Amino acid sequence: MVLLPNGHPLVAGSASASPLVRALRGDRPERTPVWFMRQAGRSLPEYREARKGTTMLEACLDPALVAEITAQPVRRHGVDAGILFSDIVVPLLLAGVDVTIKPGVGPVFASPVRTAADVAALPSLGSAADRGGFDRSLDVVRQAVSASLGLLGETPLIGFAGAPFTLAAYMVDGGPSRDHLEARRLMIADPETWDALMNWAADAAGLFLRAQVLAGASAVQLFDSWVGSVPRDRYVARCAPATARVFSHVGDLEVPRIHFGTHTGHLLEDMKEAGATAMGIDVTVPLDEAARRLPGVPLQGNIDPAVLGAPWEAIEAHVRDVVRRGLAAPSHVVNLGHGVPPDTDPEVLTRIVDLVHGL
Repeated sequence: MVLLPNGHPLVAGSASASPLVRALRGDRPERTPVWFMRQAGRSLPEYREARKGTTMLEACLDPALVAEITAQPVRRHGVDAGILFSDIVVPLLLAGVDVTIKPGVGPVFASPVRTAADVAALPSLGSAADRGGFDRSLDVVRQAVSASLGLLGETPLIGFAGAPFTLAAYMVDGGPSRDHLEARRLMIADPETWDALMNWAADAAGLFLRAQVLAGASAVQLFDSWVGSVPRDRYVARCAPATARVFSHVGDLEVPRIHFGTHTGHLLEDMKEAGATAMGIDVTVPLDEAARRLPGVPLQGNIDPAVLGAPWEAIEAHVRDVVRRGLAAPSHVVNLGHGVPPDTDPEVLTRIVDLVHGL
């Protein structure tokens, strides 16, 4: 086990005693912690103001701006964690992959990766030990984490990365896809090339996570937004090993590791076995059912984002039900079952935080 740096919040600060870290480690703090996926973003007017004149990826590579955006929802809502403002394609960009984010579309790659030659042509990632090009390029991420810690104070920071299947799906398809058909075809038609791509994506994501943790993140979350499209047998054979490879990059660091995917009810046990210490649950699986299927595992989730536009009475009833079902788990971090919709009224999120903290 590698010791975290002396100045790390889990060592020198109050992060270990924070409700978030305690809950992620299986404890039941006096106050149930809550944060929201995509809490920093278009639902906040201060975010829209801060982002004026910048592209998404430009914003992600500006440490001072990253820190400000990361801290905004903590200031406004009083959530129990900040999550580093970034994007899952940032490590790919820093590695040298030609990717942009088109407004209203998402990540778009100049050259889809669909053959063994395409995979072989991907930039070398090296390792942190050799301080090579990729690791050196991660300095901007380390600076963003450090700047964020300066604004968050005693509130812990969560680092994150995209899981290999979701990254590979974007790379094979060349951008967003409704069914990820090209990626799933490659997985079946050329498993050797698929595995090589997944391992490359796993190392990019894993080194990205490790940089965030060593710079001061107190927990990490791995997002697999699209893996729900994969049947269980193929997930176990062609996705889980690469996911485990991501987690192995931070496995020697004593930080909680959350794994979250959407439409992954058929994969919960396998996703947990890939290396997570806590599981994020989407809207399709009630928390008490997830607790039964994942005994002893801290859970995170799973307010339905769709309810955020309902009258407060419906929102309150739903949040209370989520918290009640979460009692079946050893511990529970309240979150959404996916991200905050951009048209959400920020006041609703603040009221939810107050409600959860008061229960």
